[in-house]
Amino acid sequence: MQLTDSLTNITPLSDEQQRQLTQALGTLNSQQLTWVSGYLYGLVQAGGAVSAAPALHASAGGSLTILYGSQTGNAKGVASAIEKQAQAQGLPTTLISMADYKPKQLKKESHLLIVVSTYGEGEPPEPAVDLHEQLKKGKLGKLDGVKFAVLGLGDSSYEFFCKTGQDFDGWLAQAGAERIAPLAGLDVDYEAGAKAWTEQALAAVAATLNAGPVGSVAGAVKSAVGHSQYDKANPFPARLSVNQKVTGRDSTKDIRHIEISLEESGITYQPGDALGVWFDNEAALVDELLALASLSGEEPTEQGSLRAALTRNFELTRLHGGFITGLAAISNDAALHDIAGDKTQLNALVASAQVVDVLKRFPTPLSVEQLVGLLRPLTPRLYSIASAMSEVEEEVHLTVAVVRYPQQDGTLRSGAASSYLADRLDEDAEVRVFVEHNDNFRLPANPATPVIMVGPGTGIAPFRAFLQERDAIGASGKNWLFFGNPHFTQDFLYQLEWQRYVKSGLLSNISLAFSRDQASKIYVQDRLREQGAELFSWLEAGAHFYVCGDANHMAKDVQEALLDVIAQHGHKSREEAEEYLSELRRAKRYQRDVY
Repeated sequence: MQLTDSLTNITPLSDEQQRQLTQALGTLNSQQLTWVSGYLYGLVQAGGAVSAAPALHASAGGSLTILYGSQTGNAKGVASAIEKQAQAQGLPTTLISMADYKPKQLKKESHLLIVVSTYGEGEPPEPAVDLHEQLKKGKLGKLDGVKFAVLGLGDSSYEFFCKTGQDFDGWLAQAGAERIAPLAGLDVDYEAGAKAWTEQALAAVAATLNAGPVGSVAGAVKSAVGHSQYDKANPFPARLSVNQKVTGRDSTKDIRHIEISLEESGITYQPGDALGVWFDNEAALVDELLALASLSGEEPTEQGSLRAALTRNFELTRLHGGFITGLAAISNDAALHDIAGDKTQLNALVASAQVVDVLKRFPTPLSVEQLVGLLRPLTPRLYSIASAMSEVEEEVHLTVAVVRYPQQDGTLRSGAASSYLADRLDEDAEVRVFVEHNDNFRLPANPATPVIMVGPGTGIAPFRAFLQERDAIGASGKNWLFFGNPHFTQDFLYQLEWQRYVKSGLLSNISLAFSRDQASKIYVQDRLREQGAELFSWLEAGAHFYVCGDANHMAKDVQEALLDVIAQHGHKSREEAEEYLSELRRAKRYQRDVY
């Protein structure tokens, strides 16, 4: 939607005023539009009227750029809140995803705030990879004169907590940029810390930035005509309509096809987006925790009774290091103190246990305040959407692997959200959801562009949406799917749909890797290498390459295979292959949705 089209829907202007405004705005570039928006904002704040407008020019004091690198939407949300506060203070501000930012622009910035998350083993989120790599390798030269501050978001249950934020902070300073506020590394309950850091950082920006008040027409329009009213803080009470197991009786995996009705929500989504699902903790797990802590559950908390709070407000299945170290500070157990003081043992326990498992192993009576203080706020789970609205209309489909794993004592533990969807919700029951838009995982704008999709296991989900969309719009571009799982007979997810697409010609190629159906294991990365010559020819013809699924192993193995293919069939050195892949990423032809 064009800016001027948006204005006609929300403007209080007369027809003639709209015509004049449209005519004037049509002559301006993006920088000039930003200046004009700020000038008008300043007039409103001052209560004045337009007299003679000063000449358009850049402020002598520069402007503020807010860059964000977001994997699940948290960094984007924080960056957007910073933008609003900066605009309210009259600061000329630009908000942009690292995926859309040209790294060489960095040396031209005057003031820079970075909000970036860390995932996996200390790795940057997908949109931040290119900028992260170029700074790491020193390709952007000296950044003298750039004033910056970095806010890192992370999860302290992982070993490399907020490492990406640390990387950006260190490399910017090393390149000569001036740090104007200290690096902050915030855990999953980041809201209060982010607010405090924002106030400090913007005060430092304002002290060194001499500029008139600037708002954002684009931001106002987006707010007025943008996404659904439902979001993480205000989920939609949807209805579960289908819960169907799509793996065989003898499969080692329990994977469900979930369908959720969005009727009367007004929610829209695109292929590549994710669905956020809020859930309740299992009642039996809550009872077990209360018994281990020697509490009744009727004790009052800010969220109601303790039982209600543990059910809906706190993480019980995702253990974090702070719970163990905090419990050790309360307990007299020497073995627990040893684990809390040993990083290797601490990380091993975090990776293999839940909250109740720690309390079973190290019994410790707790007060309500102690227990609540040790727990972290519950966070929704994000699932790649497995449907296109062009096909399913007011529904959304998910492909969910139910997490189940045994403990040493024989207890079977389950993932909180996956077991909620699979085991504890009846059909037509309410489930609170919202859409997390992902503009960094999108089909090509040109429907004639070929696409290559690599999605083993539940990584197949977004590619089901991709093909539904390509089918609905009659896209002429070729489609190539790589899929893998343990066994053909038990684990070939959506087999009939892929066969139908092959028969219709929509799916040009399908390459399958069932790892346990032969003596030697075969994975999708092996199929990539086997088909290397044709794969490289598709890339040379402009194909977009997509990967979805496990970040720690599969995605890395697929990238190594892709680099091998580029090097071998493109007759390139390793360094040249890496640059080729970087160019694909910068052109948004190499996109990953990994977790």
